[in-house]
Amino acid sequence: MIARTGVVAALGVAQTLAWASSYYLPAMLAASMARDLGVSVPTVFGAFSFALIVSALLGPYAGRAIDRWGGRPVLMGTSLLFAAGLAALAAAQGPISLFAAWTLIGIGMGAGLYEAAFSALVRLYGRDSRSAITGITLLAGFASTVGWPLSTLLDAQFGWRGACLAWAALHLLLGLPLNASLPKITAPGMAQDGAEASPDAASTDGDTKPRVRFAAGLLAFVFAATWFISTAMAAHLPRLLQAGGATLGMAVAVGALVGPAQVAGRLLEFGFLRRVHPLLSARIAALAHPVGAAALLMAGAPVAALFGILHGAGNGILTIAKGTLPLVLFGPHGYGARQGLLMVPARIAQAFAPLAFGLFLDRWGVGALWLSAVLGLAAFGALLVLPRGATTRQ
Repeated sequence: MIARTGVVAALGVAQTLAWASSYYLPAMLAASMARDLGVSVPTVFGAFSFALIVSALLGPYAGRAIDRWGGRPVLMGTSLLFAAGLAALAAAQGPISLFAAWTLIGIGMGAGLYEAAFSALVRLYGRDSRSAITGITLLAGFASTVGWPLSTLLDAQFGWRGACLAWAALHLLLGLPLNASLPKITAPGMAQDGAEASPDAASTDGDTKPRVRFAAGLLAFVFAATWFISTAMAAHLPRLLQAGGATLGMAVAVGALVGPAQVAGRLLEFGFLRRVHPLLSARIAALAHPVGAAALLMAGAPVAALFGILHGAGNGILTIAKGTLPLVLFGPHGYGARQGLLMVPARIAQAFAPLAFGLFLDRWGVGALWLSAVLGLAAFGALLVLPRGATTRQ
């Protein structure tokens, strides 16, 4: 069995590849795809949004599979799915084959992105997974930094079809061996924490089960609200900043700050904040976007960089919280299935965020930030209500 550091490194690199070749792919290749296939750019993004919905619906089933058999076989399967989907995308000839290819990629996303990696770690290490989850997000935080330039270079050299084939080959030559290197689970379906309660433990306590459902509902809302914000900003940040008075050059520069700010936030979580309860770090992170939005709305372009840094750092910490909060609040038993269910609303919100926020931006300009700020404050409020330890028995 490889050491924990090796597991984190293997999963981190595999996740970087998975995110770069799926979630971050349309930003660089959508225009080329649309021209070649004779469809509009929104049609390409519509296929991508459909893939996100497919991934949302598949997540709970993938989580259950990881709970039973561990992450290794599931993630190896997703490497093959990503490769097949990207190869099908390279061969697409029209809208039907475009949507079919993105459906395959969506299946891979539902079983092969962060939630699956987090579940694989919890299946291996139980409650002692927080630092490993942080380590994976530190590495995969560079997915856009690697993916966008590489997709652009491949598109320029070989066309968008060649770029998709190159990503497919990387899944077979790099992603598949990395996922295959993960430790095997020798006791299918066995919890890793011997002190953990059985799945039906809450049924013996008439008060625990409603509290678990209440906490799970709050957490699902928090994840949906924060993923809506992060996806909306990823799609519209430069245009939003220009609506607030920034020049194009300033908007691009601020957009470039978001990635490093996310990594800085994750380093903060890995260092200082790991000494505190994950709920406290999540509350701080949830406030970052509303505070930055308020500053931008009041002061305009001169504080655009501050907004970008606050948004990025908060988003970086919240990515970790999506893995650690369910673990701390509910325990490792059934983590994968629960994580999949918790993320269904988030994936659906993510799928509709670019369109919805774009409509608000067209109508209100920079005032659209009120929508994301209110959502961020609502997520903060839900985290305030969420109990720190009332649900850890289940």
